[in-house]
Amino acid sequence: MAFRFPEGFLWGTATSAHQVEGNNTQSDFWFLEHFPGTAFAEPSGDACDHYHLYPDDIRLLARLGFNSYRFSLEWARIEPEPGRFSLAALDHYRRMLAACWENRLLPCLTFHHFTAPLWFTADGGWEDERAPDRFAKFCERAARHLGDLIGLACTINEANLNGSLAVRGTFPREGLKYRLKFMAEAARRCGTTLERFSPYLFGDPNRINEIMLKAHLKSREAVKSGPGRFPVGLTLSMDDYQALPGGEETRDRALAEDYGPFLEAARSDDFIGVQTYSRTRFGPQGPVGPEEGVEVLVMGYEFWPEALEATIRWAWQKAGVPIYVTENGIGTDDDRQRIAYVRRALKGLIRCLQDGVDVRGYYYWSFLDNFEWLFGYKPRFGLVAVDRQTQRRTVKPSGLWLGRIARLNAFDEEQ
Repeated sequence: MAFRFPEGFLWGTATSAHQVEGNNTQSDFWFLEHFPGTAFAEPSGDACDHYHLYPDDIRLLARLGFNSYRFSLEWARIEPEPGRFSLAALDHYRRMLAACWENRLLPCLTFHHFTAPLWFTADGGWEDERAPDRFAKFCERAARHLGDLIGLACTINEANLNGSLAVRGTFPREGLKYRLKFMAEAARRCGTTLERFSPYLFGDPNRINEIMLKAHLKSREAVKSGPGRFPVGLTLSMDDYQALPGGEETRDRALAEDYGPFLEAARSDDFIGVQTYSRTRFGPQGPVGPEEGVEVLVMGYEFWPEALEATIRWAWQKAGVPIYVTENGIGTDDDRQRIAYVRRALKGLIRCLQDGVDVRGYYYWSFLDNFEWLFGYKPRFGLVAVDRQTQRRTVKPSGLWLGRIARLNAFDEEQ
């Protein structure tokens, strides 16, 4: 099968600031990573030192053949104290945006990717009614400084993830922080209570989803208030929700609860970002584990690249706006498996395009082997390996393979 993608199709890779920059000492996650008894496998430390090495990294992406780069701002660097914004930090991200344009990469900027300033998290975080206004204020200030260099903007990365993890049975419904012994002491050290201490991924899933939706709506307007004219949307964590016999009603409730409010809101956005890695199966009583005989990856989910086609079609059906695949990829030490995964995922994306679905780009997660949150550095998603002692980059065969597809803007089954 040979297929040429539409003219102007975006081919990119993605990172988030905390996962690659290193030494993000003002953030809530940095604090939690270093706390005694932490649930994090290891601290992020220097990460990939992308904060300093971004010029070479961006040039490498361009040489590989990509035409876009998705990365995020670090709120904790820009507003380390309430209402005090760092011009030095804003100028750093301005230089990153400029470097993308200089290398003919359209910059796709994400305003929030999980981490937040510690002061924000200690004072109610994403369970507080003030959060949407606080986040919108940050977005307005950042957009005023950066907007003329932004090519595409995502307000919030995986705004629904807290609810998704609860729906899928991965996290408890009451919130992960109540299951982790170290969290109460962490809150006390910040001068607050466990109820008010609310880092993303750890609080009440339903409450955080409610606040996140409000934050997206407010920040969307804040991002658009700055200079520049560029599409603005949000990204969602989307598994392919499948029903086993008798599980159709349970599956349908999960679809409505997890994706419904956000896809409805996205109808007023310029696009929706689909972020898919696998599937979740539902029986009559709820989510069930992996199917026997299907490989389970290091992150705990199945090797199921066909999930991407299903989530693209669902987002298109419900939101009806252009779609960017803002994350899709696989954590593995076997690069041949990575290529096999992306090949099958792209074939599903092509079928969507052939059926008239307006898909405008594909961003592989991730550019570099980086810090994968609670899992530390064990999962390796990158197209580029990183020696964390020397920070040397080594392009994997999968990076060359996907870069060639991007350069040609075409996929050939025989390639």
